[in-house]
Amino acid sequence: MDHTFNVFKTCPLKEGQKIRVEDSPIGGDWEVISVSPYKITLRCPVSGKELTKDRFLFFVEESQGKWPR
Repeated sequence: MDHTFNVFKTCPLKEGQKIRVEDSPIGGDWEVISVSPYKITLRCPVSGKELTKDRFLFFVEESQGKWPR
């Protein structure tokens, strides 16, 4: 029997990458500062605030335009 299901893959992040997080309490523009198999450190380009979190990002699309918004 066939079923409908969702597939999630972690985003292949790299240091220096500029990202936009949507649909999250920490939504907004961030720069990737460091990446490990389990943690990422992000920096806000406006305030300079740094945040270390468990890896939680999943790739949706690549986009071009103004950053940070």
